[in-house]
Amino acid sequence: MSITENRRSPNGFNLVPPPGWDVIPLRTGTREAIDHIIRKAVAQLPAGFPKDDIPKARLKLNQEFKKVVRRARAKGGMTLYLPTERFDGVPLPVSIVAAAPIEIPRVRPQSGPEAVLAALASVTPDAEMRELDDTAALRSERDVTADVAQGVDVAHRRVEYFVPVPGSCPDQYLTFSFSALIAPESDPAFYDTLVELFDAVMGTFRWSYA
Repeated sequence: MSITENRRSPNGFNLVPPPGWDVIPLRTGTREAIDHIIRKAVAQLPAGFPKDDIPKARLKLNQEFKKVVRRARAKGGMTLYLPTERFDGVPLPVSIVAAAPIEIPRVRPQSGPEAVLAALASVTPDAEMRELDDTAALRSERDVTADVAQGVDVAHRRVEYFVPVPGSCPDQYLTFSFSALIAPESDPAFYDTLVELFDAVMGTFRWSYA
């Protein structure tokens, strides 16, 4: 029996981001979340930061957040997770996007979501099955090269989790996408560490039934 069968359908999920990260909802409350992050960033500016440059810094931050939000929404995102504090003095060029549920027909009428995951795994490079909160999930990882013609401005490491929603009818699936920008001549081990961080975050995944 599939581990996603005979379960009550959840009405959401919980994910615990690392310390120093913030959550930006992409459906409602986006503006308020961005304003909160910008106020916090401005409050943390060095004591000697010129006061006359604060409006410029605030404007630049606002523009950057709008750009990131726009890209996340274009991918069907409903929640964006971003590191807003530096790690050992270095800003992390990473993000996590939780996309809105999508519907996918079953492979066969009585096959269940796991057959869909298996079919996707067979055509997805470096895919493997995982389990999140007693639910089968598909994980994939790859490096994406920069290709302006394809709309990819910067090379990045991409990791995705594809998770069926238990008890959904018709079958629905969530996608969690992690992206880390790859700087030229950077150490691959650094990005391996970032991927491990994302996997640890996904380990906190829990369905919500409240």
